[in-house]
Parts: sequence; structure tokens; C-alpha cells
Amino acid sequence: MRAGDADRERVAQVLRDAAGEGRLSLTELDERLDAVYAAKTYAELEPITRDLPAPGAAAPSAPVSGADWRPVQGAPTWKSGIGIMSGFQRSGVWNVPRKFSALAFWGGGKIDLREARFDEGAVTIRALAIMGGFEIIVPDDITVHVKGLGIMGGFDQRASGPGVPGSPTVVVKGLAFWGGVGVKRRKSSRQKRKRQKELETD
Repeated sequence: MRAGDADRERVAQVLRDAAGEGRLSLTELDERLDAVYAAKTYAELEPITRDLPAPGAAAPSAPVSGADWRPVQGAPTWKSGIGIMSGFQRSGVWNVPRKFSALAFWGGGKIDLREARFDEGAVTIRALAIMGGFEIIVPDDITVHVKGLGIMGGFDQRASGPGVPGSPTVVVKGLAFWGGVGVKRRKSSRQKRKRQKELETD
């Protein structure tokens, strides 16, 4: 169902209240407000405040289903990836920071989030591809917003959509100039294991 201006303003007020209570930084508030005013449907609005308590309610002791996404002690944490006439890969079990920057110039990179863990509930990936490209793989149970721009190149936005309750939100921004940024949804091994258990139970 399509959302109206009043719906977007209601969600924006929840975010402003959360920032006033110290639950969101000013940067997070700005990023989420961008997502609110760009949202066209209720399905796009709902995940934006999913990790925040309802107005007047006490915060839960832990995310609804956050155990699968919590950081792993000892796992690597990468804040950036650079491929200049070369390539890079970020995959496996790794802790994703609140902001991740990627640059490709006559090169490329692969950012695989299927087994990743998240330091915070909202992550922003800024990708700049100049005569190069990125492949970004996200598990299909998390919320994704793709907002990049392609100039004589491509910035695939088809992966945008909501995830399961309690899932992290990944925002992919940036620019592809004579290059490309592909964002794809894939099942994670976590989901495959869960499905296998369900089949064994049946």
C-alpha cells in the first residue's frame, strides 16, 4: 500500500524523538530521514524504525532476532575496500561497521554480506566506481535501500526491499561512472541451515 505525506511525517517524528533520546546519532538521523522521504510504500517505511522502541515504550533488552547479526569477537572489521587497477574482496564472517567506503578505478571489488555481522542496526555502504565495478551480495532476510547514481554506467537498485523483523538495514549509496555497481540478494548459509532443520522436522 502506498504511503502518504502524513505517514512519512509520522515516521520522521519517531526518528527525531529517538535522536533526542540519544538512540540515534545526527548522522544516522539524517540517513534515515532520507530513506523516509524517499519511501513510497508502507513496506519501505516500516523497517526504518524497526530497531527503535514504540513511542512511550521501554526498549527491549535485545533485538527481536538480533543474535544472528551481532558482532563476532575476533572476526575482522573492514571499514573500506580499494581496487585501483586491481581488486578486493570482503567476505566470510566479518563485522561490518556503521560506514563502509569502497573505491574502484580500473578495478573492482566484491562485498559479500551473507555471513557478515553488524556493529549497528543501520549500515551505509558508499561505493564509487570509475571505469570499474562492484558486486555487492546481501542476504535476502535484511532490509536494503539502494540509492546510487549511474552515469554512463549502472547502479542496480532492484535489490531494494524490506527484511525480516529485527534485521539490520543496509543503505547503498554512491556513483558509477563508466562502471557498474550490482547489488544482489542471495540466501545466506544461516537461512539454508534453518530451512534444512525445518525439512528435517517435517
